[in-house]
Amino acid sequence: MTTKPMLFKRLSEYFQQLESTSLRLKITEILAEMFKDAEKEEIGKLCYLLQGRVTPLYDSTEFGVADKMMIRAVAQGLDIETDQVLKEFKKMGDLGSATEKLKIKTPDAGPDLKDPQGLTLNDLKLIDVYEILYQVATSSGEGSQEVKVNLLSNLIKQIDPLSARYIVRLTLDKLRLGFSDMTVLDSLSWMIKGSKELRPEIERAYNLRPDLGYISQRIKDKGIKGIKHVQPVIGTPILMAKADRLKNSKEILEKIGRCAVEFKYDGLRLQVHYKKSNNFVKLFSRNLEDLTPCFPDISESVKKSVAADEAIFEGEIVAYNPQTGVNVAFQQTMQRRRKYDIEKKAAEIPVKLYVFELLYQSGKNLIGLPYRKRKGLLKKMIKEDAVLKYANETIVEKEEEIEQLFDDSVVEGYEGIIAKRLDGVYQAGMRGFSWIKFKRAMSKKLMDTFDVLVMGYTFGEGKRTIFGVGEFLTGVYDESQDKFVSITKIGTGLTDEQFREFKKRIAKLEIKEKPQRYLVDKLLEADVWLRPALVVEISADELTRSQVHTAGRILGLSKSGKAEKVTAPGYSLRFPRLERFRDDKKPEGVTTVLEIMSMFKSQGERE
Repeated sequence: MTTKPMLFKRLSEYFQQLESTSLRLKITEILAEMFKDAEKEEIGKLCYLLQGRVTPLYDSTEFGVADKMMIRAVAQGLDIETDQVLKEFKKMGDLGSATEKLKIKTPDAGPDLKDPQGLTLNDLKLIDVYEILYQVATSSGEGSQEVKVNLLSNLIKQIDPLSARYIVRLTLDKLRLGFSDMTVLDSLSWMIKGSKELRPEIERAYNLRPDLGYISQRIKDKGIKGIKHVQPVIGTPILMAKADRLKNSKEILEKIGRCAVEFKYDGLRLQVHYKKSNNFVKLFSRNLEDLTPCFPDISESVKKSVAADEAIFEGEIVAYNPQTGVNVAFQQTMQRRRKYDIEKKAAEIPVKLYVFELLYQSGKNLIGLPYRKRKGLLKKMIKEDAVLKYANETIVEKEEEIEQLFDDSVVEGYEGIIAKRLDGVYQAGMRGFSWIKFKRAMSKKLMDTFDVLVMGYTFGEGKRTIFGVGEFLTGVYDESQDKFVSITKIGTGLTDEQFREFKKRIAKLEIKEKPQRYLVDKLLEADVWLRPALVVEISADELTRSQVHTAGRILGLSKSGKAEKVTAPGYSLRFPRLERFRDDKKPEGVTTVLEIMSMFKSQGERE
């Protein structure tokens, strides 16, 4: 049976449909229809393109194309002057839309050639376009910029105007269609069953192998059976387990009973992948970033100290003062995440890796084993040295034991403690009270800090006009809607240095319009919106209810049925304070609305 290939033009029409709606259910249905339309050889590549990439998220391959280079490619492809492209770009504020408009105005420069299947040049297949974009992303070294420009200009010359819009946006990492990987998982379920009922099973496989290309191809080829036996693979990160919160030692013991307690290190969580046969080592952060080049000292230690043919294990990187041996603050550890002067920085800021979890060993998936068995295997596998350390644990069954360990952790400068269920399995990418964190209280009412997404900012007044930033609006993640919802504004209590650092970080994140995934009340509209990228940790005095913040807010129709009104107020933070920037977390890794609701309830019980 001959199948009809998906054209990139058809994919662009789907992109246009996705761009025109912010309703999650509608997005899910459009994606499901698109997946049905794709062949099994196409769907994996299609999923990468949906992410604005040509490889999985954990692969460091990037397009490496900025506006200036793209303007050259557009001008060359349309045989017009760069000034003409720049003028249209400034007018429209979006280089993709500008290219589409110019393409409509400009006659095709190339001949109306046909390929062996009878398709005209602007009927390029999705796979053909993917291969060209892959060449763009993987071109490197001397002369690579010209290679990229030529590849893109030839592509723009051949494709239709709508496709040109999305080629430009995709290559500039500005596709942003308004959904996350979680909505894609919903859509894969919808493709099979016409509902989201298969999402938990698909998500389980995705948590073990967070590669949408692989997961979608398996499902397209063999249905849900294709992912029933997905296993960890060396070199593909496993989504890291998350800890729940409880407010005291009594609640911890009531929830999980006799348990293991470890110090909660104030560092950078790391997942290590090791294969002895070829000295392969990969180091991944919690947001799937490949940090291997940043920590050559850890890689060398792993090769010497791990007694296994293959292993996937986790730990926390903590920097220390080489003179005193005392662990230093999180921000100093984060200085090791760099592309240049790595060896020099390694000498200035040495690190230790405190290892606490073993997920895979020599062909065996250990995720389903009880914590005690995993920990026992880990102890046998790791030979400690100056860099690799075993994260010590204490088995406890009394409240006073937990309280004493908590006090000890604070005295030694740690964040608090983690309690782990002795028979608990490793819950990749999820919570489930196998791990419970108990951190230093930032106030009498709140027992923890919050990780929030910076959504935008207002212009400053008075002294703050120097920095151009008055207050910045922050949000948390609403998993049920796959949206970011506002929780607080922060403007007071920042030092001049923090304002400067903030301004530096947002320079490349500013966009003209509010992202589709932001739910913000009109009263809180920002002067400048930021694309979802910058995560910060904040503390506050307490959680309160709010009529204007959208975190947890419920809207209903008025009696007339024409206007929306607040039927349940949202949540907000009182007296928020910036603690630090969290470069180790991605937007979907911020505090969730469900966590906020749980903390609000716990706060009430503490009063």
